[in-house]
Amino acid sequence: MMIVSRSMRASLAGLLLACSPMVLSQAMAKDQLVVDLVNEPSSLDPHKQWNPDSYYVYRNIFDNLVTRDDAGAIAPQIATEWKYSSDSEIVFTIRSDVKFHDGTPLTAKDVAFSVNRIIDKKFASPQLGQFNKILSAEATGEHEVTLKTDGAYPVLLAQLVKLSIVPQHVVEEKGNDGFNAAPVGSGPYKFTAWQRGVSVSLARNDDYWGEKGVFPTAEFRAVPDAATRIANLEAGASDLVVGLDADLSEQLKSSGAAKPLSVLTERIGYVKLNPNLPPFNDKRVREAVARSIDKQGIVDGLLGGVDKPLDQMATSAHFGYVEGLKGYPYDLDEAKRLIKEAGAAGKSVAFATSPTFDQRIVQAVAQMISDTGLTVNIEMTDMATYLKKAQSAPASQPPISFGRWSCACQDVDGVLFSLLHSSSAWASIADPKIDKLLEDARNTLDEKKRLEAYKTVSTYVVEEVPMVPIYQAAIIYGAAKNLEWQPTANESLFLNRMKWTD
Repeated sequence: MMIVSRSMRASLAGLLLACSPMVLSQAMAKDQLVVDLVNEPSSLDPHKQWNPDSYYVYRNIFDNLVTRDDAGAIAPQIATEWKYSSDSEIVFTIRSDVKFHDGTPLTAKDVAFSVNRIIDKKFASPQLGQFNKILSAEATGEHEVTLKTDGAYPVLLAQLVKLSIVPQHVVEEKGNDGFNAAPVGSGPYKFTAWQRGVSVSLARNDDYWGEKGVFPTAEFRAVPDAATRIANLEAGASDLVVGLDADLSEQLKSSGAAKPLSVLTERIGYVKLNPNLPPFNDKRVREAVARSIDKQGIVDGLLGGVDKPLDQMATSAHFGYVEGLKGYPYDLDEAKRLIKEAGAAGKSVAFATSPTFDQRIVQAVAQMISDTGLTVNIEMTDMATYLKKAQSAPASQPPISFGRWSCACQDVDGVLFSLLHSSSAWASIADPKIDKLLEDARNTLDEKKRLEAYKTVSTYVVEEVPMVPIYQAAIIYGAAKNLEWQPTANESLFLNRMKWTD
């Protein structure tokens, strides 16, 4: 009998792939789904980070209290039902048939622990701004959890869509760093390996209580270069790729091996300006930046007309969107005048970005701002470094940065509170009036009062320019021809909602 070593098998696989990539891919496709991300996850602890490359992976490892179906409606997951006992208290009924990947039952205590962990200020979750209206969670029965909030919390369920349930005993035994390195959830896929800088591997949870995935294994790879992601897909070396632009989407339309999939999301592409740092502590400079950006030109010239220009930090998919609100119009001459008047001409500013973002847009925006008389220097870092800087103290945040924001909640509270309230790690302003408006809006179930508050806040953003909204993003994926999947506006990538076609 001939014994074949692991290295020999790898060599044979490479030879077969070189000879017949499509045949081999199709043969392996039934066993493993390969997904090319832009970066590796910065965290697999779902309470530590929620940037796309992390969320894409860990959302398959964990279950949440509630979820959204493919139509966008809030639906049960770990909670089968819920009812309000008062404006500030809600009782959830917890499933009794769920087990974590280590075989232990998921209990009401695990749910309460997960909620209390993420709202603990000492834990310092970057998601805290989404959940800090929750005062406490308590297991009030064998299969019952009661959440208490600081007054009415109208977006509670929308936010809980993002709150994953972790096993208390594993987190306490391993510690936060140990849990991040080898996470244990109850979701449709189990964590098996994390090769830093290369890939994360998952295996199907065959004991999953819900709809099981069709892929026995899945691999998420870090592939920063978009052209390489496309080449992998067309060669059959991957089955799903993220982060494509309109040009690459067009390329896939003529491919016999792959296809583009897209959806208009609630994600907002924007430029953030730090009013704590010169020259952006001068409102004239911030206004000049707003007037220098040709939003329609970016959408038409770089995004294939699929995305939509925005004048506010909200889309029509958000509750709290203000109809008719207009920002400063594109006017380069006026922008130049303002820069000159502010004495900022010739000043250099560092423009923070990451490979996750479309660098064509970053470069175009940098050039547009430079045309005002400022000197813009793009500073590229990996996503983990970018996020650490973006979530630091206001005076330590970048003077200017490019970002794309989605709360996955379809409520403007998830955008404005996180980016503007002084308690948030993302905020670079501290304005008591804005804080109160945001607090008032999330403290009432009266939709009219909420809309009035958000109109005032959004008008403030337009006039004072702590950030410049540019466009509502359409996310474009590339998929193998035989992969059936419908992308959703909240950008979830659920493996158990995908399947192969014949």
